[in-house]
Amino acid sequence: MYKIDTTKRSLEPEIMDDFDFRGEELRVTLDDLERVNSLLGGNQISIDGLKKLDLDPTREISIVDVGCGNGAMLRKIAEWGRRENLKLKLTGVDANAHAIKIACNLSQDYPELEFLTQNIFSAEFRNSQFDVLMCTLTLHHFKDSQIPEILHQFYDQSNIAVIINDLQRSALAYRLFKLFCAVFVQNEIARKDGLISILRGFKRHDIHKYMNTINVDTYSIQWKWAFRYLWIIKK
Repeated sequence: MYKIDTTKRSLEPEIMDDFDFRGEELRVTLDDLERVNSLLGGNQISIDGLKKLDLDPTREISIVDVGCGNGAMLRKIAEWGRRENLKLKLTGVDANAHAIKIACNLSQDYPELEFLTQNIFSAEFRNSQFDVLMCTLTLHHFKDSQIPEILHQFYDQSNIAVIINDLQRSALAYRLFKLFCAVFVQNEIARKDGLISILRGFKRHDIHKYMNTINVDTYSIQWKWAFRYLWIIKK
């Protein structure tokens, strides 16, 4: 059995990193990624993070999902918010305008959702403020050198907390995902990007290293199935 090197984060690019990726291939890939998250319980991890915040039901809470893709995460949050009688204003942000168009089409029954084509480094996004900033399977797309700046920015933009749900870098996770794909994922792009994503994921010491670069006392890191970290930074 060949050795999988997880000592350092991979620098290999993913196809989904191309902000001009479009058409039927994009739609199918996003559908496959949504199905993977659903089957492995990935979206529930972010909702579990929201539950830990004890959100005030008497006022409107603004939540942004950075790198929202087709909006699946926000639709799950909208449904949860309705069940909990919460007043939520939900915003999805993605740099891929084609993904945002798909998200809008899939979310017509969710009036509490809006979607914006924005780059997180743009002045337009930096000048926005939210109660909760969520980053679901997006942080691993960035280089180590960028992450401290991103964390500073996200922390400054949030009023209540930053919730990060991302992958653990693990040889076991890599091998298990290959087996999972053989049964449940037919799309080659989703397979390839999924495996690269795991190698671009994080170990616990990476997260502590990033946190040491920003002056924050209150944060938590929890390992979650399937090979995820739920990382909450409270204000």
